[in-house]
Amino acid sequence: MSSERRIFWFEELGQEHNDIVGKKCANLGEMIRMGLTVPPGFAIAIDMYRRFILETGAAEEMSRYVEGLGELKGKGIAVFEEMSKTLRGIIEGKVTSPAVEGEIRYYYDELCERTGIPDVAVSVRSAGAESRPGMFETYLNVKGAEDVLDMVKKVWASAYTTRAIAFRVNKGLPVLGDELGVAVPKMVNARTSGIGFTVDPVTGDASKVIIEANWGLGEGVVSGIESVDHFVVDKERLKVTERNVGKKTRCVVNKEKGADWEDVPMDMQTVSCLSDEEIVEIAKLARSLEERLGCAQDVEWATDQDLPFPQNIFHLQTRPAKVQDRKPKSTVDQIADMIAKSFGTPFEGG
Repeated sequence: MSSERRIFWFEELGQEHNDIVGKKCANLGEMIRMGLTVPPGFAIAIDMYRRFILETGAAEEMSRYVEGLGELKGKGIAVFEEMSKTLRGIIEGKVTSPAVEGEIRYYYDELCERTGIPDVAVSVRSAGAESRPGMFETYLNVKGAEDVLDMVKKVWASAYTTRAIAFRVNKGLPVLGDELGVAVPKMVNARTSGIGFTVDPVTGDASKVIIEANWGLGEGVVSGIESVDHFVVDKERLKVTERNVGKKTRCVVNKEKGADWEDVPMDMQTVSCLSDEEIVEIAKLARSLEERLGCAQDVEWATDQDLPFPQNIFHLQTRPAKVQDRKPKSTVDQIADMIAKSFGTPFEGG
């Protein structure tokens, strides 16, 4: 792989490229190597962000601002909110150089050609070398090169959300320490989306696959706001052992641009949003990822309403699963939780 390239197709990547394109993009490539179905798309390397902030002068401006703040340990949320506003404003206010813009446009235009869809709808997702779930931002259903370019800058800037700054300061990490790659996959026309854990995240039971699902896009599950369907699958026998169909009153769906919450029709609210064969297939594929990657996985997936089973199951990302920590939370974790409840992930594409 050329060290001069800064954008790659997912199929060119694997786990060994984690530090180049970020964990999310590297894992998407690894899943393709395994033969799993992944939406077509491309990865913007972390080095593209570095090039952008150097060429535009944002790096110097941000460093000068942070150095002028002095000691930050022990500061309150209001300080981090102001820092977030300033740092994100610096990045989003810079004009992308013709070279950087040209590279991103080329790959987006090529993705349109590959899919046969003019202005194909994509998501624009953060991809750091370190996995920090819920820390950075994702933009859904983005259409057209201009909007893609804008959202790439917004994703880069989301390294400086209030929550991310508070986390780094209270962990003793550099304020400007997180640099992001960007994943740009084609949007799945999702009937159903959700997550699959190859270990029970509450009890630590590694003999089960836990699946949670809702109609529409996955943000309707990971937000934790709405009731969802919950399934437990015996990992060895691949047999559904528990099911709890939630009353799914709202879900996240695509709009003309972007995505937002919408009421679920009454006749769909108490109906399982997955068939048994889909539940078992998702569990089987999650188990394969655990075996391939060597640890329990937290997998995001979606079913495409335009395709038949099993071709309809798409993998959107995978990362190491975390088991709930039952120890008392530290001050750092309490601050992170407080901020997480105050700042949601944007669904809009503009």
